[in-house]
Amino acid sequence: MPKIVFIEPSGEAREVDAPVGLSVLEIAQQNDIDIEGACEGSLACSTCHVIVDPAWSARLEPIQDDEEDMLDLAFGVTRTSRLGCQIIMTEGLDGLRLTLPSATINMMG
Repeated sequence: MPKIVFIEPSGEAREVDAPVGLSVLEIAQQNDIDIEGACEGSLACSTCHVIVDPAWSARLEPIQDDEEDMLDLAFGVTRTSRLGCQIIMTEGLDGLRLTLPSATINMMG
């Protein structure tokens, strides 16, 4: 089974199983990784913001305008920032490395 490596803000790395077809948000939540996902993956918030390791960024599907708009609301955005709800796991993403931001902004209330 493919794996994802989540890097906590503290620098601690956690490797977890990443079933194909699930989003990074779903995988994180199944493994008690601290990603909020306030809108439950409906692309209406930025609380599942992750920073993709630059070596992996080009392997992801291109970012869409709706996701880019939501990232404008996220804390600590970088050029490789993405929303975890929009990254769907594939075999080709085995070993994907993602860093969690040190904070999130929840505008969902």
